[in-house]
Amino acid sequence: MSVKSLIINPGSTSTKIGVFEDETLLFEETLRHSTEEISQYATIFDQKDFRKKIITDLLKEKNFDINSLNMVVGRGGMLKPIPGGTYAVTDDLLEDLKVGVQGQHASNLGGILAREIGDSIGVPSYIVDPVVVDELSPAARYSGMAEIPRGSIFHALNQKAVAKRYAAEIGKSYESLRLIVVHMGGGVSVGAHEDGKVVDVFSAFDGDGAFSPERAGGVPCGALVKLCFSGKYTEKEIYSKLIGKGGFNAYCGTNDMRDVEKMVQNGDKKAEEVREAFITQVAKDIGSMACVLKGKVDQILVTGGIAYDKVVIAGLKEKAEWIAPMTVYAGEDELMALVQGGLRVLNGEEELKVY
Repeated sequence: MSVKSLIINPGSTSTKIGVFEDETLLFEETLRHSTEEISQYATIFDQKDFRKKIITDLLKEKNFDINSLNMVVGRGGMLKPIPGGTYAVTDDLLEDLKVGVQGQHASNLGGILAREIGDSIGVPSYIVDPVVVDELSPAARYSGMAEIPRGSIFHALNQKAVAKRYAAEIGKSYESLRLIVVHMGGGVSVGAHEDGKVVDVFSAFDGDGAFSPERAGGVPCGALVKLCFSGKYTEKEIYSKLIGKGGFNAYCGTNDMRDVEKMVQNGDKKAEEVREAFITQVAKDIGSMACVLKGKVDQILVTGGIAYDKVVIAGLKEKAEWIAPMTVYAGEDELMALVQGGLRVLNGEEELKVY
């Protein structure tokens, strides 16, 4: 029997939904929210009823019978650190999404909306591989400062999805492979996958690894401390330099690699240097993860929006393909990754996890 799914992926100014029959997309829609609409709500959780209504209204507009659904899957949010997998939206998980135990983020609404809609029609609700997936080895947690352990907040959904996709394509299990997975989007994360776990990763969230279109990555810490205490900036301003206004934004005034490429083509030497620095930093991260895997790497997988850039991919291959062959999965299909996570549980391929 086929499985019909509603997939919900909330962003800060949009809610992307997809309706699937098994892995076939029936329709998808990105519902945009104006600043005026969002600003009415004091907290992320307060947006719940507003976002739920526009989802159910769209389903009615599409003449889709909501009662025909077999599951609802939402993007996971800022929960406590958990291993990867598909999780039931239990009461405990729901409560932690509401309060945002690791921060307030629009993705917290994914599980909340999935639970509400699922409960209303009597079907299960899940989240899959949220950004807080933490499978680090004990040694990977040491930063050099006892007060600041290394953490794991990264593009777990897309990294795990492409790793499992590659494994299926070559007829092997994900758990049997040693992979380095590179996600290059608004943030960059590079992870070492071993025995089905991400045992080390350059965290994409707040200061680790390569800079990206919007994030500064790992910056010289001594100089950062001096900047923080210079009296020139507030804490909020410093943080925005690290996340949001860092990376390409800081150097080129854009967070779009396509704009950087146009600048290079127009003879902008600074933009060319920034692009080369970006490629080099990502390649250095790949090399670091190769050391984590003791040089035994089956494949390097590259994904995310910047993976469409042929110059970047050529540069990464030149600098890092001596480690292992590189396979590119340009872009990201988070809706498909979410539905596949739910189907693996319903089909008995994976055990449902409990938060």
